[in-house]
Amino acid sequence: MGVADCGYRHCSRTLGGELTGHSPVDRSKLGTKRSIITDGKGIPLGLILAAANENDNTLAEDTLDSLLADRPEPTTDKPQNFCADKGYDDKAVRQAGEDRKYIVHIRHRGQTDDLKPGEKKHPARRWVIERTNSWHNRCRKLKIRYEKYAENYVGLVEFACCLIVYRQMLN
Repeated sequence: MGVADCGYRHCSRTLGGELTGHSPVDRSKLGTKRSIITDGKGIPLGLILAAANENDNTLAEDTLDSLLADRPEPTTDKPQNFCADKGYDDKAVRQAGEDRKYIVHIRHRGQTDDLKPGEKKHPARRWVIERTNSWHNRCRKLKIRYEKYAENYVGLVEFACCLIVYRQMLN
């Protein structure tokens, strides 16, 4: 298992219903947030849905616990990483990752890329989850949520995850 990461996208919501809330970034429209954990290739391993106004920090632990398959035990030869953006910068999130034996890679809020002479920049890891979010948003039924019931939307997102896994197996 490679890099594991949490990410989200909010979806417009016109009908209201379960697992929706006012989006802080989209003029307070109702929306749903998808918090996803992937492997190093961007294949979804687990997912949590929540209202768009839910804070990333509160979803992180549930997302880490949402793995569908048993995770292999990390070793010194094959460590497992947890990479997340600055929205997850919280002591509780870092501790949750460490408790699950991940090497945690979360940028601190306010941290910049000021490099000293001769210092190397760490490789970018966040693009993996962004690519997975893009794959989800290519499924037109997910981009804008019209389902009133959360279980219907969860089923569609899980079906999209199955399609992503299938397409990656063909490559």
